[in-house]
Amino acid sequence: MVPLEVALLLKVKPAAAETSAVVTLLDWCDLHNDLILVLERPVPCMELLDFIITRGYILQEHLAKEITKHLVDALLEVHSKSVFHRDIKLDNILIETSSDVPRVRLIDFGCGTLLRDGGYTRKEGTYEYLTPEWFQWRWYKAEPTTVWQLGVVLFAMLHGHLPFKHERQIVCEDPAISEGLSVGCLNFLLRCLSKKSEARPSLETLKNHYWLMTHYSRTIPTTAPNIHNSVM
Repeated sequence: MVPLEVALLLKVKPAAAETSAVVTLLDWCDLHNDLILVLERPVPCMELLDFIITRGYILQEHLAKEITKHLVDALLEVHSKSVFHRDIKLDNILIETSSDVPRVRLIDFGCGTLLRDGGYTRKEGTYEYLTPEWFQWRWYKAEPTTVWQLGVVLFAMLHGHLPFKHERQIVCEDPAISEGLSVGCLNFLLRCLSKKSEARPSLETLKNHYWLMTHYSRTIPTTAPNIHNSVM
């Protein structure tokens, strides 16, 4: 028997000479009470949360777009291997900083499971990233959940804090979005954070969204938010 997290990491492990957005599993050991994973360590890199903090808690739109573009590709790759991460968040995204263009790497498949067309009823993931349908129906589907979490991550990159703090906000309230965003960015973000799961676009549709395809974008205000309300 292989632990589920190990099985998922093996499914997304690239073949020889291939590259992957997922940090590669090199070895593992099941000690019954503990699972030891030996993982690739990209150098240099940092968590997306720390990456945002080092840049004053808010990323300029063009940089957030570049990271989002790579993140969409990474999520499509994971889904193509029939894996549902289920906990996409700032802490589970690494940014390789060895080049001018930051490269996204995904970690921590501990909440993950196998991808399927039907719904899921088991609560997994991080509270602030859970979907409206989970709180309403205790039920969710893989791709709409992934797209919602992508929207939460993008919002945090652009605003320096998460869009929602509790259930009522997630289910009923729209987040306060910066007026400095481009029209394309605003459209992309609002579609990801649609309250109705069926209204959220697919990852493939987002990959071809005109905001990610264009080279020009306005920058957002660089004033840092109150540290107590930040993404930390």
